[in-house]
Amino acid sequence: MPIIVYPGTFDPITLGHLDLITRAAPLFERLIVAVADSRAKQPMFNLDQRIALVREVVDGQGNIDVIGFDTLTTELLDSLGANLMLRGLRTGTDFDYEWQLARMNQLQRPGTDNLFMMPSPSVSAVSSSFVREIAKMGGDTSQLVPTAVQRAIEKLQQEER
Repeated sequence: MPIIVYPGTFDPITLGHLDLITRAAPLFERLIVAVADSRAKQPMFNLDQRIALVREVVDGQGNIDVIGFDTLTTELLDSLGANLMLRGLRTGTDFDYEWQLARMNQLQRPGTDNLFMMPSPSVSAVSSSFVREIAKMGGDTSQLVPTAVQRAIEKLQQEER
């Protein structure tokens, strides 16, 4: 069975991300959640914090590894000996972006492929962008993120007061 890599910034990891991870993991020998540095996005949590949160959230699921990276995704795949990426599709806009990204990755690294999954209906509208905006405004994100992430967000909110 092949391995699959789920790259993203996971800033923060949401219940939508977790839904895809838990549904895809049993289909593969190994699922690697690859947390991108992505400093250009001005993340809510730094790379080490995001890696730690993802690890805490997926703890106990034996075939899931969590790593950080700061290279092109195609370079990451080369270093892991992987050819398959997991990507989530919530909307038609996601499809348009992911289609273009998949084509660019295939141009850079022939043989790269993608498994696109839609999140479960209960979490299909959840995005990290929405979570960051709600958190920034002091709102409740508890129905959008795992408990460990909610605690980290609340800690950030308290520090900003």
